[in-house]
Amino acid sequence: MTRTAEEGPMRIGELARRAGVSTRALRYYEQRGLIRSRRSANGYREYDESDVRIVSEIRELMAVGFTLEDARPFVDCLRSGHPSGGSCPESVAVYRRKLADIDRQIRDLLARRSEVAAQFAEACPGCLLTRRGES
Repeated sequence: MTRTAEEGPMRIGELARRAGVSTRALRYYEQRGLIRSRRSANGYREYDESDVRIVSEIRELMAVGFTLEDARPFVDCLRSGHPSGGSCPESVAVYRRKLADIDRQIRDLLARRSEVAAQFAEACPGCLLTRRGES
């Protein structure tokens, strides 16, 4: 069920439940300036429907290795009215940087694997190294 504007703002617990994060994470995102709450007369944090999408975007990005700072251009893109946080030039630049970083990590891992395989072959002549690294 989707909340409508007429239903009013949601509290932090509902946003956390709907976005699949803890209230502690939401407070941290707010502290870092990624989400913004409004305060009710009694001091409760209040959020609207757009915050669900923003927090979901942050969560999805972090799940694949982006940092909170990496997420900032995606959040800004959503806030500016784009349907996707990845559709703005600043977000595309973050995607490119992340892919270049992953490619570098893969190259580094392959080089290390090759070194370890060579050491293994020297330490255990005749041992067969399988794809999983088991002899």
